[in-house]
Amino acid sequence: MSKIALVFWSSTGNTEAMADAVKAGAQEAGAEVSVFAASDFSSGMAADYDAVALGCPAMGDEVLEEDEFQPMFDAVLPELKEKKVALFGSYGWGDGQWMRDWEEACKSAGVNLACEPVIANEAPDDEAVAACKALGAALA
Repeated sequence: MSKIALVFWSSTGNTEAMADAVKAGAQEAGAEVSVFAASDFSSGMAADYDAVALGCPAMGDEVLEEDEFQPMFDAVLPELKEKKVALFGSYGWGDGQWMRDWEEACKSAGVNLACEPVIANEAPDDEAVAACKALGAALA
């Protein structure tokens, strides 16, 4: 059984709704999922998991949340090279540049992204929920 860490930050609940769908998809595929707020996950914890799903909405000028998520991500990034990793998040403006930048940061660091990132404009619709479930299954 695959062990997945599901780590996210959400302000409005949109990214949390996406995380719920990621968790459901991973569990339906037979994985054991542990859920963490970004502030509760550290680089030392990554070794305990086969895969890591990371969720963060676009903030400010299309960047990751800077107080909790970005510092956690920076600390964990070197530990993700041997893991299957997937990215997801919501946005309310712009065109998804924050996700393209985040995906590029992962690829530049040698991280193996298990699937395409999933983004949702505001609350996830049925298509985004299905994509999040598929993301969870891809990690399982």
